[in-house]
Amino acid sequence: MNQTTEDFDFQVRKAVYDVAMQRGYPPTLAETSSLLHVTPQEVGRAFQRLAAGRVLVLQPENGEVLMASPFSAVPTPFLVQLDAYSCYGNCIWDALGVLAMLKKDGRIATSCPDCGTALEVRVANGSVQAKQGLIHFAIPALHWWDDVVFT
Repeated sequence: MNQTTEDFDFQVRKAVYDVAMQRGYPPTLAETSSLLHVTPQEVGRAFQRLAAGRVLVLQPENGEVLMASPFSAVPTPFLVQLDAYSCYGNCIWDALGVLAMLKKDGRIATSCPDCGTALEVRVANGSVQAKQGLIHFAIPALHWWDDVVFT
């Protein structure tokens, strides 16, 4: 039985998110191809299609996953600390999204983008427990994908 492109892309997407949820960052192209027992070229084409559909954001130089929102493949100013591991959110919204997606309590360590003061946001029982600070979205959500890496 032949698998459709849509079914294959769903398998790739599922593998990427299963790994990210288990360890805190998405798998590489090679790891994904090994998990699914397919060629890296097949996974690379699926990554491209998923990026075109705004499911993933890829690194332009090598086609590897940069963002499987809310997870970042690279360090960012939004460190999410859970009992099992620490990981990075792409922004404060995604850092909160990691905890929501995993249905876990945790701590987000970040800093004020204006003055650099260290900030901490805790989530307990699904509720934000920040003692200070303000979450500000400088770019309206309608325009996030204009330059999602900057946003």
